[in-house]
Amino acid sequence: MNAIHTEALTKQYSNGRGCSNVNISVREGEAFGFLGPNGAGKSTFVKMLVGLIFPTEGRASLFGEPVGTIAARRMLGYLPELYRYQEWLTGEEVVRLHAKLVGLGRDETNRRVPELLERVGIGLRSRDRVKNYSKGMQQRLGLACALVGDPRILFLDEPSSAMDPIGRSEVRQLLHELKAQGKTIFLNSHLMEDVESLCDRVALLNNGTVLQQGLVTDVLKQRPIWKLRIGGFAPAVLDWLVVETGLELRVVTAEPDGSAVLEAQLESEEQAGWLHSVLIAQGATLYESSRSRTKLEEWFVTELAGKSHRGEKL
Repeated sequence: MNAIHTEALTKQYSNGRGCSNVNISVREGEAFGFLGPNGAGKSTFVKMLVGLIFPTEGRASLFGEPVGTIAARRMLGYLPELYRYQEWLTGEEVVRLHAKLVGLGRDETNRRVPELLERVGIGLRSRDRVKNYSKGMQQRLGLACALVGDPRILFLDEPSSAMDPIGRSEVRQLLHELKAQGKTIFLNSHLMEDVESLCDRVALLNNGTVLQQGLVTDVLKQRPIWKLRIGGFAPAVLDWLVVETGLELRVVTAEPDGSAVLEAQLESEEQAGWLHSVLIAQGATLYESSRSRTKLEEWFVTELAGKSHRGEKL
């Protein structure tokens, strides 16, 4: 069953920014990464799904329930990118307030709130006032608030952007645990390592429209990076190759003795073999050639650069 389904979902503002004709489906229990540069329309899209703003056109549903309805809202938890909690309250009081808002009874609240505060890593500071929390601690608090109603779907907008590496690792582990429990996770993040680690599928949004979407495993198979270690390197040969063939090549290191390490984004083994032959024919000595796995960040940059080269707005 689809946890999230949209059909031609569109939001237009007077300045033209928003989302246009977005079609996605997210399966139950799946982690879905929603990627894009700043201003691409990601937060606008999520706000439509959680019922904070209404679409101009199109439809969307959560587990078959139209977005914005009480039935849909009861199934979701939401951590926005921009959050502000009552700084005069303690962390525990904030989560208890959210427990009341989602309709938890007293016994369930007394059991669940301390458990969640421990789980997100602020149990020892739960009696401190929010005004004394760091940004990272406030993000952890927000995650507890999003989880307090035991939602089927979690919408997380940059959930660990203000955290240090240890905090990011802890949140990443928590999200893996939630996914293993069958939660559906919709993740907006610029931290590609986190998306690559957690998500089953991704979509790339730019200027309000989806450029690509698919399995992370399929995305990472696209145009792998080859690393070449050569001797007798001549920069003029590299310039010629780029101009004549359009290959994406870059020099990683170059030494005065002519040894160098190059990286090339290639389509196939056959193209790699052709490049080897050309380099050797131009006087280079090939010491090593290895294929490395494409990283999600490289795919992200390449796709957006392709739009820029075609004169499309970023």
